[in-house]
Amino acid sequence: MSHQIEIPPLMPQGGNVQGKRVVLTGASRGLGRLLAHGFSQAGALVTLVSRTEADLKTVAAELPGPSLVCAGDVADDDFNEQVADASVAEWGGVDVWIANAGISPVVAGPDRTEPSVWRQVLEVNLTAGFLGARAAARVMEPGGRLIFTGSVLGERPGKGLSAYSASKAGLVGMAKSLALDLAPQGITVNVVAPGWFDSPLMDGWKNSPKLSAAILGHTAQQRWGDATDLAGAYQFLASDASAFVTGAVLNVDGGYLLA
Repeated sequence: MSHQIEIPPLMPQGGNVQGKRVVLTGASRGLGRLLAHGFSQAGALVTLVSRTEADLKTVAAELPGPSLVCAGDVADDDFNEQVADASVAEWGGVDVWIANAGISPVVAGPDRTEPSVWRQVLEVNLTAGFLGARAAARVMEPGGRLIFTGSVLGERPGKGLSAYSASKAGLVGMAKSLALDLAPQGITVNVVAPGWFDSPLMDGWKNSPKLSAAILGHTAQQRWGDATDLAGAYQFLASDASAFVTGAVLNVDGGYLLA
């Protein structure tokens, strides 16, 4: 059984997001739940988005600040528009849209990866991000922030991870293009690429001595990321301090891509 991330009572803050109106997809578990806590602790107003309403309500009940629950399929264009409109109705606008929803890696070679699985991974990890960006850009004012959750596996693919790595590499290309498209509107677009975090999605890797040793052997800091390591990167890109940062990829990986 996968474990829950233990949320610290106070996380380090990477930027001032007090009062920012934040849409966060993939908010019901793992790193999304962690980000929900990080932004709520820092005083943001958070719209929590994922498929399962019950799980979102559980996260909402944990948060120290106000939140809005929107349950649905992020790969559906109409649902993304509904999330944007609901956030405007609840908070008066959207300042930050974090496209964090994603499907965990499917470890299989091309002969064992069904076409339907390939399409699903690309649909959720890549297409849904574009649909969210499209909805966000419609309601954002100058100063808006779009942030995508990428992965170090988009830059350093692993065996059997073609669908996942393609989706995360695609996010980077998409974000850079959107950064050019949306700069005239005063909206920045960036990617945070986490490394190997101690999260439920990584249990299969962490619990395997061989895989865990290989990962830590490639990580300069020789450890897994923990709950205090991630939210600050997103907060910086969501804050006014990052006004001149767009089209960038911020790797939060303990030096995994260095080795």
